[in-house]
Amino acid sequence: MNTQANILWVDDEIESLKSQILFLTNKGYQVTALSNGHDALELLKDKTPDVVLLDESMPGLTGLETLARIKEMHPTLPVVMITKNEAENIMEDALGSQITDYLIKPVNPNQVLLSLKKIMETRRLVSEKTNIAYQQDFRNLFMALSNNPNHEEWKELYKRLVYWELEMDKSDSEEMMEVLQTQKAEANRDFFKYVAKNYANWIKEPAKAPLLSHKLFETKVAPHITPGKPTFLVVIDNLRFDHWKAIQPALSEYFRVTEEDLYYSLLPTATQYCRNALFAGMLPADIEKYFPLEWKNDDEEGGKNLYEEKFLHNQLKHLKLGNLRTQYIKITNNDDAKAMEDNIHNCLNNDLTVVVYNFVDMLSHARTEMEVLKELAGDEISYRSLVTSWFEHSPLFRALKRIADKGIQILLTTDHGSVKVKNPSKCVGDRTTTTNLRYKHGRNLQFDEKDVLFFRDPKLAGLPRPNVSSTFIFAKEDVFLCYPNNYNHFVNYYRNTFQHGGISLEEVIIPVVRLESR
Repeated sequence: MNTQANILWVDDEIESLKSQILFLTNKGYQVTALSNGHDALELLKDKTPDVVLLDESMPGLTGLETLARIKEMHPTLPVVMITKNEAENIMEDALGSQITDYLIKPVNPNQVLLSLKKIMETRRLVSEKTNIAYQQDFRNLFMALSNNPNHEEWKELYKRLVYWELEMDKSDSEEMMEVLQTQKAEANRDFFKYVAKNYANWIKEPAKAPLLSHKLFETKVAPHITPGKPTFLVVIDNLRFDHWKAIQPALSEYFRVTEEDLYYSLLPTATQYCRNALFAGMLPADIEKYFPLEWKNDDEEGGKNLYEEKFLHNQLKHLKLGNLRTQYIKITNNDDAKAMEDNIHNCLNNDLTVVVYNFVDMLSHARTEMEVLKELAGDEISYRSLVTSWFEHSPLFRALKRIADKGIQILLTTDHGSVKVKNPSKCVGDRTTTTNLRYKHGRNLQFDEKDVLFFRDPKLAGLPRPNVSSTFIFAKEDVFLCYPNNYNHFVNYYRNTFQHGGISLEEVIIPVVRLESR
């Protein structure tokens, strides 16, 4: 038992509770006693207790009104409602306001003590159970990593690592989180070696490859499109698997998950390549070949993702789905998002509605540029939290909720993930060299070969060759590529930011999920 837990007890008859407060004090709790909601809210501006005991029936500011204000200030603060009234509507109001527990007056000291113990001990017990379970699975993960996993086994390994990462979020054990992060780093080292060894063969012999970006639509979307049943393909740019698991509970209130899978992003793990490949159903080299006017290399002027809709219609025609009623919606700002939300019911007339939503990718890049976002998303946990908060309050989620009862299905996916970069590696190139931190291509690249996968012949990676002597390089694990000029400045500026384009579990292995209306 934590003998220094701080309790705030708010009751207009607080004087009559002195014996109960003394009992709790003798049990090791520090109790602050107040007689009204106004004083409690003032105290909570400067001090956050571990638990609030709150009387429901108080004159002036009632318990429920006080509760609502407390939750505005401290959404996760546990509150135990104490009431004389067993009326169902009172309890529904309290439960709807996210109370942790409630007690009916008159309460005896042991009732209060049990409620406090349940609240205070739950986190510790969850933490202990999580740590023990992870320790038991640690060796299994280690053995799986040592056993030369294939592409399907890598998907399962990554799922397990993400599972433990999300479980550790609920735990206070920094030591175990460090062990997990070390194991994840080892996994990324092995995964880079695996991809480096096999990627060219995947491009050369598709039958031996995992599901890659250019085969996603044909394999995971097209078979589930039925004329007359509204299908929505929602592509959220830069949505990692752990982000999907974080937003899944919100969606699960309205939709059933009928299939959850992972697929492999093409290299480089960047929107221009992966998303164009997804919609075209072709490798980037083939897109350039068949759509020379639409394909733009990194060093060419013009937008790099302007023709996704054209690529999509061409693929639908190739798959003999050209007669479908389709609509393509691209969201790059809040006005676009609001327009989609307002008109979402019109999409029910389509067989297929494609929604491309760029928010998470913008967040990732904005995080690099804005100091305030560096504070808000300084680590994996806060980055997940920020993505979750965005989604739960987004026009996208509101739009989907509006049509959740219309018998629709959703294919939710992304084009690539992102990884937190920590280790700089020097790279030298001429003025035509691209500026990306996780991949580069250029004519005269000089780089540390141990830090990258490189292709002197881009065609071997299914990529266009912008120039005769172009080389593509992809950074491994958590490496980011920096020019020698102003090296220290750029290293400090970009270290610990989330980037994409290279080879890591987080960037390459990404979700594709099928959901249906409940």
